[in-house]
Amino acid sequence: MNDTRGTRVLVLNSGSSSVKYQLLDMADGSRLSSGIVERIGEGPVTDHSAALKQVADELAAQGLGLDSPELAAVGHRVVHGGTRFTEPTLIYDEVVEAIEKLIPLAPLHNPANVTGIKVARELRPDLPQVAVFDTAFHSTIPEEAARYAIDTATADEHGVRRYGFHGTSHAYVSRATAELLGKDPSEVNVIVLHLGNGASASAVRGGVCVDTSMGLTPLEGLVMGTRSGDIDPAVIFHLARVGGMSTDDIDALLNKRSGLLGLCGDNDMREIARRMGEGDESAQLAFDIYVHRLRKYVGAYTAVLGRVDAIAFTAGVGENSPAVRGAALSGLGALGIEVDAVRNSPGYRWEVPPGGSSARLISGPSSRVAVAVVPTDEELEIATQAYALVQG
Repeated sequence: MNDTRGTRVLVLNSGSSSVKYQLLDMADGSRLSSGIVERIGEGPVTDHSAALKQVADELAAQGLGLDSPELAAVGHRVVHGGTRFTEPTLIYDEVVEAIEKLIPLAPLHNPANVTGIKVARELRPDLPQVAVFDTAFHSTIPEEAARYAIDTATADEHGVRRYGFHGTSHAYVSRATAELLGKDPSEVNVIVLHLGNGASASAVRGGVCVDTSMGLTPLEGLVMGTRSGDIDPAVIFHLARVGGMSTDDIDALLNKRSGLLGLCGDNDMREIARRMGEGDESAQLAFDIYVHRLRKYVGAYTAVLGRVDAIAFTAGVGENSPAVRGAALSGLGALGIEVDAVRNSPGYRWEVPPGGSSARLISGPSSRVAVAVVPTDEELEIATQAYALVQG
């Protein structure tokens, strides 16, 4: 609980080689500053401590220093909260220790998240710091969706279950979609398609997540930029036995050399679209596989939800690729889903009021299901959750 009258929240996203930051004023949700410190460990930015100090210096140069009484909290993005952390959490020593114990579940992300937390606490030990977990929004998934059909004792011993990721984005977008429809989130069933280099889908019933495509790790589910998404588990055994590949080799293959990159050599949808326009068959096939998987998940989550009020596209590809949106939902008229070709075209001009949301509908007039493009705002979601917690 924080008794400060400050309304500003600094959001930190500490990655393995970068620190992204945004300073927001929760009085009106405005961004006061944002930036990124990259190539940590190279050159003058030797470690995360140096990176965070650079962030502090950049903010101070703008008159927005970390010593400002207007600063109410620091919100940290933490990728994996396991089953313990299912909501925003004030950070104390025991919380840091618990996040460290979850590193085996997110070895590429949680270590950097923890380092960022430790350095930020050193810089402002008196300031409330809040961990907001990517997995938290998906913690409401029922057991029949969260459990894998493997030996229960083995699964429990090693924490093997569906956790899901991109939770702050799915939370924000599902709520913003309801707002776009003029309804309370509790009244709306939404399928959220977060399509960036990493991609995930979620089924949200009345504001509560009931299923999501990513699993124990961010590898499961949709075809992504460099990740395979869903795959027969026996492929791993086959590659080990027949291909002589090690566990690390297969891990690198499925996470870094698969997905769109593995299929056609590019993981940028803009470049793939350009190549498709030139008749490139491998780019076309990669695109077709990508949208085929999307369509399968839309159908599956329609069955899970029973009633779908809206489908929301978000993140880099979801927000900027009319071709992906149109192809993913084509032929789904029987499910009440129709995309308006004009509204979905790249040249269509949308009027966005000053300071207003750029969320928009692209569904046709006869579509029973609203189809929306809703720009995500994970930093605002983290700030909102952190500020609500410290203000009590």
